[in-house]
Order: sequence, then structure tokens, then C-alpha cells
Amino acid sequence: MKDWKSQSHVRWDCKYHVVFISKYRQRAIYGGVRKKIGGIVRDLCRQKGVELLEGHAMPDHGWLF
Repeated sequence: MKDWKSQSHVRWDCKYHVVFISKYRQRAIYGGVRKKIGGIVRDLCRQKGVELLEGHAMPDHGWLF
């Protein structure tokens, strides 16, 4: 069963979809940079107590769910 949050008249399960894009959508996310971004994002999620369900890095953007 999901871990729903609730009040007297409402119940919710909040999820965020975050997209980050390089300036002018330049293809700047390759190889080593891509791996560093993944590590940084995982560390930030761990520090904030956030569960990272899915994430992908493309050459010109990345997204997290």
C-alpha cells in the first residue's frame, strides 16, 4: 500500500518531475560530466531524504522523477 499523506478531507502522494536543460540546449552532457552529474544528484537526494525513482541524462538535458 502506498504511503499516502492525509488530512481530514484530502489524501495525497506527492511526486515531482524535474527537468534541467543546458543553456541554448547545447549538447554538453557527455561521458565524465554525465557520470559526475549522476553522483551529485544522488548525493543531494540522499542528503535531503528524497527518494529518486528514475532519472536520465541526455546530451542536451536531464530529468528526474
